[in-house]
Amino acid sequence: MADNQRPLNEVQFLTVAEVASVMRVSKMTVYRLVHSGHLPAIRVGRSFRVPEQAVHEYLRESYVGVEAG
Repeated sequence: MADNQRPLNEVQFLTVAEVASVMRVSKMTVYRLVHSGHLPAIRVGRSFRVPEQAVHEYLRESYVGVEAG
């Protein structure tokens, strides 16, 4: 079930720092993904929160497999 169909009390949100840690990238890279629209986020005050499932979906869609051959 996608996060936008799930009740908000069941959605797990991550901070930019937590997303950066999961993805093993810098916080600036996460901010770029959010601002470009590649990674959905909500704004809480001056900071962003990213649905955890959105991070997993982004990584799954970005996966580059190695072709056998």
